[in-house]
Amino acid sequence: MRLQEAKRDYYRRTAKKEGFRSRAAYKLLEINNSYHIIARGMYVVDLGCAPGGWLQAASKAVGPNGRVLGIDLRPVDPLPNVQFLQSDISDDFLAERILDTMGRKVNVILSDVAPNVSGIWQVDHVRQISLTQNAVSMAGRILVRNGSAVLKAFEGEMLNELRDELKKKFSRVHLYKPRSSRKESSEMYLVCLGYKGS
Repeated sequence: MRLQEAKRDYYRRTAKKEGFRSRAAYKLLEINNSYHIIARGMYVVDLGCAPGGWLQAASKAVGPNGRVLGIDLRPVDPLPNVQFLQSDISDDFLAERILDTMGRKVNVILSDVAPNVSGIWQVDHVRQISLTQNAVSMAGRILVRNGSAVLKAFEGEMLNELRDELKKKFSRVHLYKPRSSRKESSEMYLVCLGYKGS
């Protein structure tokens, strides 16, 4: 356990030193280093973005000619080269708002969204997968053909079902656990490449 605490402290200290709002930024940086999903000039939407660590990492990756849009129920302090919509990701009109704001479909959907954890594993698993499925359903409306997605998912019996659903929509789907994730955490990331289109 001490090793895990030391790792958490390391990422927390490094995030503070490098100006990231949360150590979660390193999860996205690691995923992007492995799969190269975000490149210069891309348009990226981040669902469940507060406090903004992933927004910062994505903004750095897309550069000044790309655009990043964050969505969250909680307010997020402004960031350079980042726009923000305060909204529930299950809002029926959110896809239209995203397209209006960005002016076109996006290259990448990010979703690090998680429910308020109850401590009852089965309940938390079902609620988290349900949130992720909101992001999946949005892909058909806002994601370009051959686009990518990175989606958080808690381990459990519904994870394989979700992965099978994603394999119908994307050419490749990888399950990935970043080094910066806590070892005891049930969180995984589905890295989805080559969106086939709706």
